[in-house]
Amino acid sequence: MEKRYLAIDLGASSGRVICGVYDGKKLRLEELLRFENNPVQFGGHLYWNVLGLFHDIKRGLRRAAESGFESLSVDTWGVDYALLDSQGGLLGNPYHYRDSRVNGILSSAFVRVPAKRLYEITGNEIMEINTAFQLLSDVSSRSEVLSCADGLLLMPDLLHYMLTGVKCAEMSIASTTQLLDAKTGAWSQEILSKFGIAARLLPPVVPSGTRIGTISAALCEELNLPGADVIAGCGHDTQCAMAATPTEADDFIFISCGTWSLFGTELDAPLINETTAAYNITNERGFDGKTSFLKNITGLWLIQETRRYLAAHGEEYSYAQLEQFALSERAFAYFIDPASPEFVPAGNMPERIRAFCKETGQGTPCSVGAVMRCIYESIAMKFAQTKAEIEACTGKRYNTIHILGGGAKDDLLCRMTANACRATVIAGPVEATACGNVAIQLIARGELSSLKEARALIADSVSLKTFTPQEDWSQAFKTYLDIIHTERK
Repeated sequence: MEKRYLAIDLGASSGRVICGVYDGKKLRLEELLRFENNPVQFGGHLYWNVLGLFHDIKRGLRRAAESGFESLSVDTWGVDYALLDSQGGLLGNPYHYRDSRVNGILSSAFVRVPAKRLYEITGNEIMEINTAFQLLSDVSSRSEVLSCADGLLLMPDLLHYMLTGVKCAEMSIASTTQLLDAKTGAWSQEILSKFGIAARLLPPVVPSGTRIGTISAALCEELNLPGADVIAGCGHDTQCAMAATPTEADDFIFISCGTWSLFGTELDAPLINETTAAYNITNERGFDGKTSFLKNITGLWLIQETRRYLAAHGEEYSYAQLEQFALSERAFAYFIDPASPEFVPAGNMPERIRAFCKETGQGTPCSVGAVMRCIYESIAMKFAQTKAEIEACTGKRYNTIHILGGGAKDDLLCRMTANACRATVIAGPVEATACGNVAIQLIARGELSSLKEARALIADSVSLKTFTPQEDWSQAFKTYLDIIHTERK
């Protein structure tokens, strides 16, 4: 007998309400609704339109009600949050992690807690966008709002609260904040105290896969819904994707490849030492007590924002056209460091890429194709650099890379990744986050017994592509490393 489970999967540019249909042997996905997730600029700041997102989620739930479902779970991007008042209402729209209010905040943060100590406690990659630094900005510039706030909820927890009325912090999303003690799994009182963040704002942390309640009676009446369970699976979309990696191996590399590319491996416990700190590799909590040992890499964002900027200025191209433009250009002519901070905000991405190349003595990639070739090759080289760093930390060699998510559809990126990393690339599933979201619900409800069984189910239910190295990129990789370490003029 088929059973239906809803994955509400929100990425940084779009959202989906997807139904996972499980017949006891295979899992298939049915997309019920796809919608845009467009940030809103107002008053010099960038916000998420959370009420618009909730409206779209309700549209998806109405469609799901026609066939019914057993449970649902929400996953989103990391780090962002909303503040609630004493009545449980929103104290404004949540800020977008690309908002400028955190620019340059690290220097003041390190006065309170040195970078080394922050990493020792949390094991998190230190990035300005992390929740801890966003809250420090609030302490400095919006103290009056914090003083009247009754609580804080991270994005998937906020949406779970809007569905159920229950406030909690799911473990995987909590581990993106730079506020969670990696060893204890509890909020770090040291960081909260030294950053001036009231501990009362933070909800209790619950394990991934916790049933937190049912859809509220009011919503069930409004949308004609069944009283289905709401499960805090893995609120961070990366951890849902990692759970969906179609492998039986204990040691593997995964790339959850979307707007951001999350490049990492799965460990049984956090790995925090001087080497991992030097490489700024993050430790996030995954399902079943696993640790996701990874780096956040600016991924398809570079391609997405280049395409958006060109279209806004009268040059509209499909992704397929941009790929063909890239293939028409000379290989290894230009490189950028995708992690360089100027590539994080929205804006004139082609010009920023040209400026980086010029400042590092490479000349200027004038054509659209040259810019695109530079982006593709630089992302693949960044993957190779990160793979080497992870291998140095774990002492293991990884011969297989699983590309999960939207990037699995990009054959050019998959081929280049295989060449740059000198590893076999297995691409898929494309909807890895939704697959992992549903699989965690199946485990939580007793339909599957383990993460291993869930991964076997996914591998048997989806189509995968394999790419093997075809070219030797080792010399070009050395050139890339030289360029990204060049002092810029």
